[in-house]
Amino acid sequence: MRSHGLTLMLLLLLPSAAGAQGRDFLFGHPRGAIAVRTGWVMARAGSDIYTFVENQLTVNKKDFNAPGIGFDGDIALTPRLTAVAGFDFSGSGTNSEYRNLVDNNRLPIKQTTTMRQQDISGSVKFALTPRGREISPHAWIPSAVTPFVGAGGGVTHYKLHQEGDFVDFLDYSVFSHTFQSSGWAPNAHVFGGVDVKAARSVYFSAEARYLWSHANLGTDFSGFKPIDLAGFRMTGGVRYMF
Repeated sequence: MRSHGLTLMLLLLLPSAAGAQGRDFLFGHPRGAIAVRTGWVMARAGSDIYTFVENQLTVNKKDFNAPGIGFDGDIALTPRLTAVAGFDFSGSGTNSEYRNLVDNNRLPIKQTTTMRQQDISGSVKFALTPRGREISPHAWIPSAVTPFVGAGGGVTHYKLHQEGDFVDFLDYSVFSHTFQSSGWAPNAHVFGGVDVKAARSVYFSAEARYLWSHANLGTDFSGFKPIDLAGFRMTGGVRYMF
């Protein structure tokens, strides 16, 4: 009798245990999230420094496109409004030579151009549809798909670095040198995307973002207008809600 009673109790408890293990709800609306994103940054490269480099060297504006990685921390303000702090990094490097000039031995005059950019931002993100629904004071079911839009601003740091052999156009002599410039500038951005639920608290996220920024160049590039740091970026990643 005792063994039959234990068996009956186990049979009654198994469905409850299975349901608890596979439950698809949270204990209340998420308070925030952390996310990591990676993707591709397409530089606008609209200022005169890019045009000069493209005309003189075997560098195209598309060579300043680069892979990027980003990190976000979210804090829920309302069920559909979120404050986001973010950090993004991207960098490109291109080997080149002068398009129309060679040295005294008729060999290419070579150099390397690298560009690094870091963006620190604060944003407001709005879910276009509810992120989930409350079924009781202590149970919240997340939506399978949530589109969102947002906007914000922050600061951008850049570093432009050229190293190799260059031509002095006063006497057409060739010299080795390193040119570099770096600095900070304000930025603004807009974005939109979608979160797709992969597990109870884990989402796959896709985002498109456009950022505007420009910064003054250092003395190594005197005579040029501020460098264009604007660009479009497509990223995808994973978001964990808590």
